[in-house]
Amino acid sequence: MQAVKGGSNGDFRIIVVGPSTIQEMVDLTPLTFYLSQKYRTPVIILSDGMLGQMAEPVEFKDHLFPPLPEFTWNLTGAHNRPARSLRSIRLIEGDLEKHNYNLFEKFAEIEKNEIRCEVKDIDDADLIITAFGSAARIAKTAIKEARKEGLKVGLIRPITLWPFPSKIINDAADKCKLFLDIEMNMGQMLHDVRLALNGKAKVEFFGRPGGAVPTPEQILEHIKKHLSCKCLAR
Repeated sequence: MQAVKGGSNGDFRIIVVGPSTIQEMVDLTPLTFYLSQKYRTPVIILSDGMLGQMAEPVEFKDHLFPPLPEFTWNLTGAHNRPARSLRSIRLIEGDLEKHNYNLFEKFAEIEKNEIRCEVKDIDDADLIITAFGSAARIAKTAIKEARKEGLKVGLIRPITLWPFPSKIINDAADKCKLFLDIEMNMGQMLHDVRLALNGKAKVEFFGRPGGAVPTPEQILEHIKKHLSCKCLAR
């Protein structure tokens, strides 16, 4: 909540990515530096306690990003060029408002170009799980077991928690009318899922607060319970 919706006063957004594996933490790190430079904005890698205490093999890859234009704002010393200054105080009437409009044009560009999301098995799904971070990793095991039992369950995993994949979730509700949000908290992303669906589908929730971790067996139990309720409703 603090990273995605809070953090300071005023109108602003911060790019937030939520890795679900150590490999993804490694892969996302150079991307976050690139996006931070590209948009001149902070980028947060929102890891969780489970990933922070986990060890597993990783592969360090070469990451090639499109070249960025030469920066005209960085302070490198005024050698053979006019001096530059960076200020956040804009006292001339109208300057601050104009600056904020410019920022929101940038935020709109980020929302248009930088959404990242993993989508799996949603085309035939009777229930779609939304989850991020380690919770998504655990949910994948539950989904695999559910599929073995003939239960049609899919996954939408936001990798960018902002910008949020609202349209992907909303479009998925054209076919699937039941969602189950799984989190390692008491429903912080749940608000975003509900806003994305905008009443097009029913959203259930299963989460465990700090000090406990949802297990694949518990998630599978909730999958069966909600699919059973859906069948009874028919």
